[in-house]
Amino acid sequence: MHGYFQLVITDNGTGIRVFPPTNGDEALDVNVVRDYLEDRKIQYDVVVLNEAVTKAEDDVVIISEAKILPEREGVKFDVSKDHMTVTAYFFPPTEGAELLTEKEIMDTLAYRKYSYGIQTDNIHTFFEHREYCKEILICQGKPVKQGQNAKVEYHFNTNLRAKPTLKEDGSVDYFNLNLINNVNEGDLLATLHKEVLGEPGINIYGENIKPAAVKTTFIKYGKNTVLSEDKMTLKAEKSGHVTLKEGKVTVSDVLTLENVDVATGNIDYEGSVVVKGVVASNFSVKAGGNIVVKGIVEGATLEAGSDIILECGAKAGGNIIAGGNVVTKFIENATITAKGSITSECILHSNVSSGTEVNVTGKRGFIAGGKVIAADKVQAKILGSEMGANTIIDVGSDPQLKVRLKELQKNMALSQKNIESIKPTIDGFSKMLKAGAKFSPEQVASVKKLIDMNKTLTESIENDAEEYTQLMEKLQEAKEAEVIVEGTAYPGTTVNIGELSMIVKKPVQYSRFVVKEGDVRLAPI
Repeated sequence: MHGYFQLVITDNGTGIRVFPPTNGDEALDVNVVRDYLEDRKIQYDVVVLNEAVTKAEDDVVIISEAKILPEREGVKFDVSKDHMTVTAYFFPPTEGAELLTEKEIMDTLAYRKYSYGIQTDNIHTFFEHREYCKEILICQGKPVKQGQNAKVEYHFNTNLRAKPTLKEDGSVDYFNLNLINNVNEGDLLATLHKEVLGEPGINIYGENIKPAAVKTTFIKYGKNTVLSEDKMTLKAEKSGHVTLKEGKVTVSDVLTLENVDVATGNIDYEGSVVVKGVVASNFSVKAGGNIVVKGIVEGATLEAGSDIILECGAKAGGNIIAGGNVVTKFIENATITAKGSITSECILHSNVSSGTEVNVTGKRGFIAGGKVIAADKVQAKILGSEMGANTIIDVGSDPQLKVRLKELQKNMALSQKNIESIKPTIDGFSKMLKAGAKFSPEQVASVKKLIDMNKTLTESIENDAEEYTQLMEKLQEAKEAEVIVEGTAYPGTTVNIGELSMIVKKPVQYSRFVVKEGDVRLAPI
């Protein structure tokens, strides 16, 4: 039994008897007694009261010379903020005073409109075996059971941040990147886990509480894949390389070439491309999957739906565009754009843009001249040069994300304009048809085309709006973007984080550039 107290009216004034706890239960809290007395405007001596509660002896201790009127057995109800529980806290009557009845409590609950989940057994137990100064559960609501959003589980590596490993000598291992997702015909690629609806709850007032809405989704699939009849699983239709591009699963073949030059011409291939030699100047390779080039890329254009791996490097005006990662030995006087990460041993006088992070690793590990942009992080040993090469590092926003948002805005505006242009014709046709007008088969066919077009445009707007909302949520996510220098950042280097900027005026070593207190500041690694 919890520790509790009882007021006693004596010839010498108002006293208190404090009962110690039994069976290891909680002792009486003096603040409970003080609240009780102050609620009833009963005067007391603070010091005497504290001492009486602390000692918890059966003796009556006078806390006030004033005599009070007898106090009935009392109760205090407490309703949780979410209106899901009501607890009762009973106080004993003044010695010899009147007790509450079970009916009084039930009537009080009804008066207060506590109607759901009344714990009649707990109430009845109290009146059979009274326990004071202890919380007793009186009402319990039914909690909301939240549902689960639908999700697609992918059975292959979808990570856009795969990185090569460093060898013991400090060089980079470009041969074991694990970026090729090889699959065999019939392999399971994706599984849809359907949404689970939640169950409403009920609070102590009997009011229904709705669960949060759940989101639906579906498996998006591309070439060389087979969706099951129930649309719950996706398998490979043929062996090849599986990729996830813009939420769509695609399996591509691998085309292997000795070189890309005058003997082959430009390459435009739906699958992945492996070039054992070089890609000659002014030639281009386009691939729906990966591009792997084992020789040099000089003044050539490469565009891949997934990763681009250059075992030597890119220089002299090369233009590289990847839907995934770019991994290369070096980048010199080239332009590289990747939705994923970019990894190189050095970047010299180039324009480099990554949707995630740029890592310049290996023995040299420098970025000198040009501009390097990354959504999350840039990490290098050296930024700039002793000669003061103008080097710009920009982190904190995904440049491709903003481009796509503008595209979606433009698409939705154009679709809406087209809908508005055909709507009067459709409405007019509908009114004339209701009025009994007759139309030729050609007129009916023409209007049917407009109706189909309206449906297509509406669906397009809905899809674009959904993607726009998702991208805006991603854009608004708080990112702790940073620039890490493992060696030295030289004067002439500009570091931009979001809208903030710092120009390095004297050498900075072994530091991180971060946003702190509304400015770009240095922090230890």
